[in-house]
Amino acid sequence: MTVRPDEDQAEHLFRELAPQVLGAVVRRFHDFAAAEDAVQEALIAAALQWPRNGLPANPRGWLIHVAARRMMDYLRSEQARHHRESESVAQSAWPPPEAGAQDEAGHDDTLNLFFMCCHPSLTSSSAIALTLRAVGGLTTAEIAHAFLVPEATMAQRISRAKQTIKASGVPFEMPTTRERAQRLGSVLHVLYLIFSEGYTASGGPHLQRLELAREAIRLGRALHGLLPDDGEVAGLLALMLLTDARRAARTGPDEGLIPLSEQDRTLWDQVEIAEGVALLTATFSKGSVGAYQLQAAIAAVHDEAPSARDTDWPQILALYELLKRVSPSSMATLNHAIAAAMVHGPARGLELLKPLDSDARFSGHHRLDAVRAHLLEMLGDRDDAIKHYRTAARRTTSIPERNYLMTQAARLEEGPRGPEEKTTVP
Repeated sequence: MTVRPDEDQAEHLFRELAPQVLGAVVRRFHDFAAAEDAVQEALIAAALQWPRNGLPANPRGWLIHVAARRMMDYLRSEQARHHRESESVAQSAWPPPEAGAQDEAGHDDTLNLFFMCCHPSLTSSSAIALTLRAVGGLTTAEIAHAFLVPEATMAQRISRAKQTIKASGVPFEMPTTRERAQRLGSVLHVLYLIFSEGYTASGGPHLQRLELAREAIRLGRALHGLLPDDGEVAGLLALMLLTDARRAARTGPDEGLIPLSEQDRTLWDQVEIAEGVALLTATFSKGSVGAYQLQAAIAAVHDEAPSARDTDWPQILALYELLKRVSPSSMATLNHAIAAAMVHGPARGLELLKPLDSDARFSGHHRLDAVRAHLLEMLGDRDDAIKHYRTAARRTTSIPERNYLMTQAARLEEGPRGPEEKTTVP
């Protein structure tokens, strides 16, 4: 029976297979930029043919074979131009379709692609941006939003990264133990960003992009299997699981945002929570503690509280204070201010937000205005809270977040808040 995928099924399959196919083609041909173009052509061919002819028996092998054919055409063109056709074609020979599909079946190059993108000749920011594009499937605009830079700047950064890899001549293969250690920090940061974009999309009509979050968790499991004794690898996997466990409770029937304090905790995935806590417990017993382990510990405190009212905010505050020392960042400062407000009152939280106003990259971020609005509301300053809710709504490109923030502003405009009403920063 011929299976003809619909548009949504095809898009999901393409997103899952694209990094695997790109990894296989780059590993064989060692030309990242050309391979990326060839894979895009293969995906276009699949989008045209599969709905009409049905899925091939081995979709991944089909895509690899078509992309490899495109690469061969490109190489032949280059070889003819440089009068080296016979030698180069012999070095880059590709098996016939049946053999090619069989040879590549079951071999996932995504993790290889991850480490390749985190190339030693690239800066950390360029490596992360390239990996988000090649492995995560994020658009240039989405990556620019994550880095708080203009889209044009990010496009140039990604283009330069591809050129650097091509010029380096470093083969596409799993790095040595030493090389892996050098690249691991970038790999973990990329995984974190891919998951974050999946858990809360930077823009668009949907709050979550489940395919990205699931792919990040899948890669996190693969990386943990490769490096089972690394505490930060385990910490990041635990963080993703403990956060993803709340996924089903984060939106209502209309896909509207439901803040943490109002979520139905019976919908939280207890299997993911148990797995995350077990990973965290095991890694803490090994002594060293890093940023991902601390963030996972904070997520665990939230997940293990039977209700929002029972959340151990003093423990969360202590963990954020440690996180700020271990890995200072604007987002850590923001979250530390929220925790301080929950323990010491909103005035203290607002005071801790002030340094972020002079942070050129973060001062215009919608989350800073959203948090400030929430704390001002807690303090009873309704007019300023409305102003910052509206500013945050203007600055976000996420429609569910914008709707939530505008709803909070409208609620305050309608009248004073009753003692039973409470809000939470999205």
